[in-house]
Formats: sequence, C-alpha cells, structure tokens
Amino acid sequence: MSSRSSGSVLARYARDLGWRAYAIPVLVVITVWVLFDVFTSPAETDTMDGAVSATSRTENRDATEGDGTRHGPNPADDPDQALPINQLPPGGPFTEQGEGTFRTVGTPGMTAGEGLETVIRYVVEVEDGVDTAGSGGDDALAAMIDATLSNPKGWTNDTAFRFEHVAPDQEPTMRIQLTSVGTTRELCGGLDLEMETSCHIRIDGVSRVLINESRWVRGAAPFNGDLGSYRQYLVNHEVGHGLGYAAHEPCGADGELAPIMMQQTLSLNNAELHAINPDEVYPDENVTCRYNPWPYPRPVVL
Repeated sequence: MSSRSSGSVLARYARDLGWRAYAIPVLVVITVWVLFDVFTSPAETDTMDGAVSATSRTENRDATEGDGTRHGPNPADDPDQALPINQLPPGGPFTEQGEGTFRTVGTPGMTAGEGLETVIRYVVEVEDGVDTAGSGGDDALAAMIDATLSNPKGWTNDTAFRFEHVAPDQEPTMRIQLTSVGTTRELCGGLDLEMETSCHIRIDGVSRVLINESRWVRGAAPFNGDLGSYRQYLVNHEVGHGLGYAAHEPCGADGELAPIMMQQTLSLNNAELHAINPDEVYPDENVTCRYNPWPYPRPVVL
C-alpha cells in the first residue's frame, strides 16, 4: 500500500470517528497499564497489612484451629484480678457524694413468701444525686430487688419470711436504699472506712439496707462471679442482717458454696478474712469457698 493510500485511510478514519479517533488509543493504553499493575502487585500492600494485622492475625492465631473453626476468647487465658481488698474492680462511674435525701423508685405490689414469723414491708429508694442510668435506671434497680427477694432460692424458701413491696405511705418496715460512697461511709462505718462495703442499720426503728453504689456498679474482685450475681448477693446478704442474722459465717470447707452471710465482698477465704479482722468468726485456716448469691441455692420444691 502506498503512503498516499495509508494517509487516505487514516484521514477517513479520523473523519468518520471524530474525537473518538484520539480517545480510543488513549483508553487502550490506560487499560493495558491498569491490568499490568493489578496482575503484578502483591495481594496485600504493606499499608493494609499494618492496618489490620494487629487484629486479624491475633484473632486467627487465637481463635482458629486446624479445621479452620473460629472460637471466641477463652476467659481461662486471662490472669486473675489480683486487686487489693480496698480497691474496686474497673468499671463504670459512680457517685462519690450524694445529697443525703432519697427518692422512691419502682412499682409497689410484689409479694412473696408465707411470713409465718416475719413480714417485711419494704420500699426501694435512691439517694438524690445518684444517677442510675448506667446500670439500667431506677426502675431496673427496683425490679432487680423485687426479683431477688421473690426468688425461690432466696429468703422466702424459709416459710418464716414474707416480703411485700409497698408505697412510702403504707408503713414500710424496711428501706432498701442505693447510696453514694460518702453517705455509705458516714452511715455504715465513719469517714475512715477503708473498704467500700454496704451495710444494714436501724434508725428510729426502721430497718435500712444501704447498698453502696460503687459496689453496685463495680462489683468485687474476690467474688469471682458476674455482676448480676454479685448484686443478688448484696441484696440477700444485707437483707439477711435485717432479718436478724447479725453474725457473719465462715466457709465450711474447700470448694463448698459460700454461706450467704459470709463477707464475700472481701474474700472467699477464711484465712484472708481472719487477717482483715481477727475478732470476726473466721478461723485462721486456708479454706476457700465458691461464690454464692443465695441463702438457699438448692431450694425445697413445694
């Protein structure tokens, strides 16, 4: 083909396609370059590996087995919380000092137990200045207390006791109160109280169960149970004092469930509790119980 013929063909090609005569060759070059880059680049760039490897490689190493099955974290791999007895576990915020006055929460009406000897008419109150939103709100607090006191594993397994959730104007005989750290210290043990605990007191003939909000929110490391179980323990233990069980009780034998009147907030070991207060009932022996939130963990079926 002559150069004139070649020029005529290119001229007709450019005349027929217009601007596309120039765009198509450019697009071809770009496409070839992109394909070359895709097929010659590594599957994972260094930047991507740096962004995800700290998480994904750890998950794959810890959570998969030879067959590729993925598992969640194993709590047995975590170290025990070796916290001092006067240190709270990590957790949500709590109120250092409330106002000393109280608001009534929850809905009256729950009744449980026979009450052949004692009927407890209680109200549930929260100290003003204490915000319960982080633990479910005021109604959740009252519902938890109602559910604990009406549980068959609780005090009503003894036919001597009955609980009635009443309104403030219905002559309550017990006030179950969620209190700030400062108010709890003032009413339970003075301003030099070393350990954040709860207590039961009696003022003007009215039984008062003071639940330390710091413990309600954080729990207790020695308890070794979930926070819900610890809250059940708190209610049952302090209400137990209000029922007349003034004395604490030691662990009976290694591996047994702890008595509800054992100070499980501080320790499950007799020797450790003896070291805290030698005047208490705990013998100086290395005997450790398992945590237990219930007075009657194996209730009688009626």
